[in-house]
Amino acid sequence: MLHRLYIKNAALISEADIVFDEKLNILSGETGSGKSVILDSINFVLGSKADKSMIRYGESELSVRAEFVVSEESEAVKVLNELDIETDGNIIITRKINLEGKGAIKLNGNTVTAAMLKTVTRHLVDVHGQSEHFFLLSEDNQLRVLDSLSADSVQCVKSRLKQLIAEKRELKRQISELGGNEAERERQLDLLNYQINEIDGANLKIGEFDELRERQYLISNTEKILSALSLSRSVLSDDGGCIDGISTAKHNLSSIAGISNAYSQLYDRIEALSVEASDLSETIADLMDELSFDDREAQEIDERITLIKSLKKKYGADEREIIEFCEKAKSKAEQLINSASFIEKCNKKINECDKKIFAVCKELTAIRKDCAKKFCGSVIDELKSLNIPDAKFSVAFNDYDESCVDLATANGADSVSFEFSANKGEPLKPLNKVISGGEMSRFMLAVKTRLKDVNGISTYIFDEIDAGISGFTAKTVAEKFIKISNETQILAVSHLPQVCAASDAQFLIYKEEENGKTLTRVKRLSEDSKIEEIVRLTGSVDSSAARQHAIELINQFKK
Repeated sequence: MLHRLYIKNAALISEADIVFDEKLNILSGETGSGKSVILDSINFVLGSKADKSMIRYGESELSVRAEFVVSEESEAVKVLNELDIETDGNIIITRKINLEGKGAIKLNGNTVTAAMLKTVTRHLVDVHGQSEHFFLLSEDNQLRVLDSLSADSVQCVKSRLKQLIAEKRELKRQISELGGNEAERERQLDLLNYQINEIDGANLKIGEFDELRERQYLISNTEKILSALSLSRSVLSDDGGCIDGISTAKHNLSSIAGISNAYSQLYDRIEALSVEASDLSETIADLMDELSFDDREAQEIDERITLIKSLKKKYGADEREIIEFCEKAKSKAEQLINSASFIEKCNKKINECDKKIFAVCKELTAIRKDCAKKFCGSVIDELKSLNIPDAKFSVAFNDYDESCVDLATANGADSVSFEFSANKGEPLKPLNKVISGGEMSRFMLAVKTRLKDVNGISTYIFDEIDAGISGFTAKTVAEKFIKISNETQILAVSHLPQVCAASDAQFLIYKEEENGKTLTRVKRLSEDSKIEEIVRLTGSVDSSAARQHAIELINQFKK
């Protein structure tokens, strides 16, 4: 239930703090007093589109705070848990908007978006305004209403249907992977064979690309390498070069090597240096001999590198991935070649799924038709008590056959239309084509009376639903409000004295001037003030007889 509503700077409302009763709350007041501002503020805090024109003139920001108390097992609490927002059954929503159009929404202290907010509030409040398109005028919503009437059995069937559709989808996916139809499989097989031949024809070796790039680099630097090696060998081996100088030094040291150990060690070192220099010269000579290539080799390396680059772009980052791609392609090609029998098995299973899907859809339709029959009968009874004695109401179901199974969803293959006739001799027609505003109000009230135990909504809000109603029907509307409010809180804007007399809490919306400004005030009426308001609504002069009549109206609704 909506326990408390705090409004600041909304239109003519400077500040209003309203504590509602858990049952029937009626808002009344003169036309233009600001009742619609209260409802607009509720819609705003529930997540409707923000409109900065709602901000009170001269102020910079509008804010609305709503405090709800709901069962911890309610759908709203379940959604909060999914959003990872803590709650103990208390739900506090605060929403603001400033003149720049910027706003903020907090849900139990957590910042949320308007979309997130709506996922919660749609389980809290059902708002019906006289000028709004009623929820039940949508045929999609009409089907949801039927399903809500037998939620457990419908959910069980829907679960089976969902499983069958998923099974069929998986079979189609497997066929699709094999190319779908014969022509598509041939195209895939041609492509796979091309890819396989291209990779196999390249005869790749793992690590080959890096080796080729190294050889290519070597070839491109041949002149530089030859020059460096040649000069180095000349320094070592030419006449008068390093090797000749070391040989001379070695000869000179050999004459004194026997004199002392120190000279002997020195000779050994120069001899080792002579061997190393000679070996180094020979190594350089060998490298120079090996450094030979022709233009043909360079061209072949360039072409091979280009080929491998092309394969890497198509099939993988390196030779290993390309080879693995080829193996997978070979496996897929083999599957396609042998796919005929597999696809035949899949198609047989799909046909079996179709038959099961059709049977389950029919089962779901039967449940819905049974619910519809009972629902229509109960709504007609309510409409008769609301002074539409010749009302007819039924649910029209579309016809479908097995050819429609591909269109079936987890919601079944049904589409429905609520059909209505208010007058004797008039045929049933779709609800949104024939129902008038006054009839719609009573029709909606009849439906709400029957749905109060199944939709999980904790608060109903009615904006002048009783417009155009009077006399006996007004008393019946009041009784319907009482019946609904025993289970679900009601907030209603009404001008009917009978409805106001039935209220558990009566609020007067009125205007007054203060410091040259017009303000809208909200006041919860005492029992005496409630009697005065009923007298005003009856249009009577405030006399003892009028007051007595108001008291009698109140007493007839007392439990």
